[in-house]
Amino acid sequence: NSLMMHGRNSGKKLMAVRIVKHCFDLINLMTKKNPIQVYVNAVMNSGPREDSTRIGSAGVARRQAVDVSPLRRVNIAIHMMTTGARLASFRSLKTIAECLADEIVYASEDKHNSYAIKKKDEIERVAKANR
Repeated sequence: NSLMMHGRNSGKKLMAVRIVKHCFDLINLMTKKNPIQVYVNAVMNSGPREDSTRIGSAGVARRQAVDVSPLRRVNIAIHMMTTGARLASFRSLKTIAECLADEIVYASEDKHNSYAIKKKDEIERVAKANR
C-alpha cells in the first residue's frame, strides 16, 4: 500500500503489486536467496528502535525520546524503503522496481547507501540527543 502514493499512482493497487513482483524477481536474481527472507531482514534492520516526540507543558514544547512500538517500527521501515525507492527512481533511467530491489537488498545488508538505514540512524541520533 505504501507504493500507491503521490498523485498519478494513487489507488493503483495492480500497478503496486506488479512492481513488488518484479522487485522480488530482481532480488532473487541479485542475491540468490529467498526474496521474502531478504525483505524481512530489511524491515528488521531499517525500523528505528527509538524516536522523539513533542511533549508540551506550560507553553514550553520540548522533545522527549521514546521507544517505538513493534508495529510502528515495521510501518516506518516499509514507508522509508518505498520513499527511498521513489526518490531514487525519480528522474532516473532505473525503474521503480529496480530501485526498490536495490533499497531492500542494501537495507537487508545494513549498508549505508540505503535511504531507510540513513533515516533510521538520523532518527535514533536525534532521539539520543533528546534523552
